[in-house]
Amino acid sequence: MTPRLQIKSLQLENPLILAPLAGYSDLPFRLLCRQFGAALCCTEMISCHGLVRDKKKTLQMTRTVPEERPVALQLFGADPEKMGEAAAIVSGMDVDIIDINMGCPVKKVVKKGAGAALLKNPALAAAIIRQVCKKTSLPVTVKIRTGWNHDAIVAPEFARMAEDNGVSGIAVHGRTWTQGFGGTVDWLTIARVKQSVSIPVIGNGDITTYKDALLFLEKSGCDGIMIGRGALGNPWVFSPDSTPASLAKRLEGLRRHLELIQQYSDPDKILARIKNHAGRYFKGITGGSVLRRQIYAAPTFAALMELSESIQLARSA
Repeated sequence: MTPRLQIKSLQLENPLILAPLAGYSDLPFRLLCRQFGAALCCTEMISCHGLVRDKKKTLQMTRTVPEERPVALQLFGADPEKMGEAAAIVSGMDVDIIDINMGCPVKKVVKKGAGAALLKNPALAAAIIRQVCKKTSLPVTVKIRTGWNHDAIVAPEFARMAEDNGVSGIAVHGRTWTQGFGGTVDWLTIARVKQSVSIPVIGNGDITTYKDALLFLEKSGCDGIMIGRGALGNPWVFSPDSTPASLAKRLEGLRRHLELIQQYSDPDKILARIKNHAGRYFKGITGGSVLRRQIYAAPTFAALMELSESIQLARSA
């Protein structure tokens, strides 16, 4: 039996969480991961400025439904006052946690002093945390990296600062900013963060199976495990049932995902994103490259649905 995870007053069924993934963690994908066993899902990172200015596209990214509760909404920005204003807005929404992004490596985010740039500016990071905590009664968490580079591993002391300023939990991606998404995940530093604070610590980085999630939970001493890219095309990562080897089972997962997209999105407007998701279901499977080519060639969402049905029928015939 997997242990439960408690963040402030919120108790989660298990310690497995879907990470905020820009371009991927939309409502249908979050619902899918919840149905496969994720205890909590996080939205894509949302601009505090977009929320405060009432931007339509930003507001669309905050959409949720009762079926996915509990859910976390991730904010990013480098202006403490605007982050506080955005937190107040989020507090009126049907969400359960506000997460602050202090680890995004994307250059356009870092250039504005947000995301991973805050690892180099703990005074500003502390001011942001204080303002967000001041403007909400929801639990506030922070997602960081181990440091800016290997000469500046700051996660343990940064985590202590975050705790001192009011956060209720911290997620640590075990890479530096300079690593991006390459290189080895530093679980040793994640374990050091756990030893440095009394709030829950959630480890993140390169988890692709349920078994690995439980293994690293034990090895690091963390309270939870956050799974990002390892969940793409692989919602089974949140389930004791391992990722299926059979095409039929992979198709079942894809079909469920497509059904949720059809229900909660305008599919033809995000067809490229959907194809990106769909192609990943057949990674490492015999004939997968042929299926991916067929998926990428589908001209409409309806054609993609028909393709998935025809493959299913052909395999069951």
